[in-house]
Amino acid sequence: MSTTSLKLPDDLKQRAANAAQQLGISPHAFMVSAIEQAATATEQRARLIADARLARNEMIETGKGVDADDVHAYLKAKVSGKKAAKPKARPWHA
Repeated sequence: MSTTSLKLPDDLKQRAANAAQQLGISPHAFMVSAIEQAATATEQRARLIADARLARNEMIETGKGVDADDVHAYLKAKVSGKKAAKPKARPWHA
């Protein structure tokens, strides 16, 4: 494990220390966790954007897409525990 020096404004350092104390962990553990959460969120966002771009390109290449209302109805049914057929892609442009 490598060591990194981090300069924080005094008020932020105090806020981190207070939050760590409330959680019953060290300020160091709090900061490591915060950095890990931020890195994970950034990676997830990058994957989401990459997936969206792939889906968009596929939609443009095939000329087919799934209607948002159909997707919402499908997801609502699935969350409610009901059986639902996956919505089918269909041409989206005239």
